[in-house]
Parts: sequence; structure tokens; C-alpha cells
Amino acid sequence: MFPYEFHKEHQAELIRRADTERLARQVRRARRAERRSAENGPEGRVSIRSRFERAA
Repeated sequence: MFPYEFHKEHQAELIRRADTERLARQVRRARRAERRSAENGPEGRVSIRSRFERAA
């Protein structure tokens, strides 16, 4: 293959990789937003710190 063809293949691979990472980032962001909206639901948020404190 010619250097130009190698360049084009590498460029296409980088674009595919960037698209995949962008999609993964969007999914993580959406899941995080869904989790945060669920935490503020009718039951409220549970504090991790106070859950394991001593009762007495």
C-alpha cells in the first residue's frame, strides 16, 4: 500500500475510535443523569455516612 492509503486507513480508524468513545461517554452521562434523578425520587436520598453510624 502507498503511504497515502496507510494515512487514510489510520485516519478512518481514529474517527471510528473517537465515535465509539463519544457514544460511550454519552451513555455514561445519560445513566448518571438517570441515577441522579432517581435519587431525588419520592423516597429521598439515603446518606451513606449516616447509614453505618452507631445507634447509641
